[in-house]
Amino acid sequence: MTRLWRPQRGAGSTSRWLLAATVAVFFTHGLLFASWTAHIPEVKARLDLTDGALGLALLGAPVGSVSAMLATARLLPKLGSRRMVQASLLGYCAAGPLIGLAGSLPMLFAALYAWGAFQGALDVSMNTQAVAVERARGRPLMSGLHGCWSIGALAGAVIGTAGVAIGLPLSSQLLLLAVPALLTAGWLTTRMLPDASPAARPAGGQTPASRRPPSWLSRSVVVLGLIAFASSLCEGASADWASVYLRGSLNASAAIAGLGYTAFAAAMVVVRLSGNKLLARFRVRRVLPVLAGIATAGFTAGLVGGATVTAIAGFGCLGIGVALIIPTVFSAAGRLPGLSPGTAISIVSACGWIGFVCGPPLIGELASATSIAVALGLLPALTIAIVIATARATALRSDVRPGPPTSDLIERFTRR
Repeated sequence: MTRLWRPQRGAGSTSRWLLAATVAVFFTHGLLFASWTAHIPEVKARLDLTDGALGLALLGAPVGSVSAMLATARLLPKLGSRRMVQASLLGYCAAGPLIGLAGSLPMLFAALYAWGAFQGALDVSMNTQAVAVERARGRPLMSGLHGCWSIGALAGAVIGTAGVAIGLPLSSQLLLLAVPALLTAGWLTTRMLPDASPAARPAGGQTPASRRPPSWLSRSVVVLGLIAFASSLCEGASADWASVYLRGSLNASAAIAGLGYTAFAAAMVVVRLSGNKLLARFRVRRVLPVLAGIATAGFTAGLVGGATVTAIAGFGCLGIGVALIIPTVFSAAGRLPGLSPGTAISIVSACGWIGFVCGPPLIGELASATSIAVALGLLPALTIAIVIATARATALRSDVRPGPPTSDLIERFTRR
């Protein structure tokens, strides 16, 4: 009995280390990502940039991220997510301080491009690793991990604001954050697992037409990518236009106007942190349409109500509706049969980033032609599409299932 009990104890302990490593990387990604945003006005003033020039420079990060995601789709099957997490985490921590050292518009764009590239590579790699950990532990984890990212982003935003208040330079701040984060999360990544292998073909060598392994542009990948695009577009539009709508259209004070996106972000954190239990109890194809339906009804009522309180509540409902979309879609992409988890997540993640980047300017163009209220009406239209797509998507009909026993994975892969 003693011999059987001791390995189980060690297996559980190591399983917790696997989860702790993934949590640390998600938290670090969000922490560094959000910590520099408060310094943007400072960088703009230091380089004497116009609004247009700043907008051009800020495109460097998403362009770099999408480029890296597409490249990571090819690298992940060869190197594995553990090595990719380690390499991209090192680059992410090292490239951040370069932003504060940029002395011109081209240098700022180049620094943001490099930082965004490592950011995008780390994003895909850590989500691929999360799929492996989900399989090892046999239950949904992705929602909670993205909740940890949101907590890290909140902490980063607070630290960045404090840094600006005390006059701490951006490079110094990012360096002070990167060193302990790299030492802690980097050490924990040595406990990570190799990726899950694509599902094998059925015996006999032939793959029936109905069960052919998906390609990069298979229907499953495209549907998941479109869902991620729609969800991220709603998120990007809320981040950039919530306060503008409350301030300009509803005449809210500056302090109250900021509560729109605050309600959205807070709702996302709460739902994501409770999402693991929710998805373990109910099927994905039932949970996501219901939450997206709440977003549709709540946000529409907020727009139609035309009052500050209802509008803020509407943004909160929108946060509830899209909170689980990205983590669940990433998890589903990582389980597609016959396709490397890293490849599928790279494509879906790139679609999400494109939606996040395209959302704000699209709402801006629609608002110029009509009004902000009418332009924001695009968001409940997208959540209706998410209701239909998540209810019908074949890739979302299979919930997380246990992979090989965790103790077997630990014995095979964590020995040094």
